[in-house]
Amino acid sequence: MLIITIKQGKEKAILAGEPWIYLSAIARIDGRFEERMKVGGTAMIRSSSGQFLAKAAWSPQSQIRARIWTRDEKEAVDHAMIKRRVQQALAKPRPTPASAYAPIRLIDGEKDSLPGLIVDYVGSNPGYLVCQFQAAGVDAWKVTIVKALIAETGCPNVYEHADPLIRAGEGLPAYSSALAGEEPPSEFDIA
Repeated sequence: MLIITIKQGKEKAILAGEPWIYLSAIARIDGRFEERMKVGGTAMIRSSSGQFLAKAAWSPQSQIRARIWTRDEKEAVDHAMIKRRVQQALAKPRPTPASAYAPIRLIDGEKDSLPGLIVDYVGSNPGYLVCQFQAAGVDAWKVTIVKALIAETGCPNVYEHADPLIRAGEGLPAYSSALAGEEPPSEFDIA
């Protein structure tokens, strides 16, 4: 596993709850070349004294080099964790939309412990799940996330809206398309 050592004093932000690790906070990166280049791979974050701080999603091209998945050393970053996080986010109460075309935010990135993932529900019966995978970590778990969304909501239509600027900053390609089911009609505002 990739091991990221944080500069002395920079761990204070992580310990205070900061979910992002910027390039400027990193003292050293240890791991094989393949691990360093694996976009969205899991990295162990340690303080300058070697204390475990977190497990995070690695993004080798972004200024935000890592986004924290968990601060629990024993929690595995795996399919079960991703599914559990999707389930927990979807279990939260949501407001009633003003119209069939008004989106309802179902998953809101770091607030729902899925850094960089935005999911809105638009329409009705069956409607559309519009996803934005804005970070390397959630992009690497895209298939698991989409399957969990379909299983939990029963909505067969999942569309990816890719913001080219955000995805370029993560070193990811930007393609907007249906990931499951049909694409939403043009009158839906998915930007």
